[in-house]
Amino acid sequence: MIPLLKAGGWIMLPIVLCSIGAFVICIERSWTLRRSRITPKHLVAQVWSWIKNNQLDKTKLKKLKDSSPLGEILAAGLVNHSHGRETMKESIQEAGRLAIVKLERFLNTLGTIAQITPLLGLLGTVIGMIRVFTVITVQGTGDSGALAHGISEALITTATGLIIAIPALIFHRHFERKVDELVAEMEQEALKMVEVLHGERETLRG
Repeated sequence: MIPLLKAGGWIMLPIVLCSIGAFVICIERSWTLRRSRITPKHLVAQVWSWIKNNQLDKTKLKKLKDSSPLGEILAAGLVNHSHGRETMKESIQEAGRLAIVKLERFLNTLGTIAQITPLLGLLGTVIGMIRVFTVITVQGTGDSGALAHGISEALITTATGLIIAIPALIFHRHFERKVDELVAEMEQEALKMVEVLHGERETLRG
């Protein structure tokens, strides 16, 4: 591995740093965006049980808010329950926007890595080819070692950039899709609670 990095030249350093950053982000987002953490099962039904049994107080609201992103959205709506359906929905939407920002954390960075690593590889290719032509200009084609070094530098950086960029792009798209699904699920659950509290549904399941 070390000889390969040396053969790629100094441009391999930022490419390797990008690979480390992409790996860390993928691990962190995979752990953070677990469905069981974002939208715990039966949470809405638990909230409805508290409401029916007159157990919903400030302590439970704080517990609900701290439990998960879905709990934070539901708590925002429940705090404004007495102000009417529209105010409650507005509070839920505002809390939802804040939750989306948290869910999308680091995704822009991952997308940037997916875009710049091929460019870094291309830069390495250009540098390597410049080295090849410089050797040809100065020494002719007799120095095969110098020529080979420049060509290998060009090919290694391009390949490495693509090897990092392709999975980074795949994971970026995967996480974006997952965030969209989680947001849609949270909105559905929150609206279900609003409708039940205002008499538009008979019960909550979930």
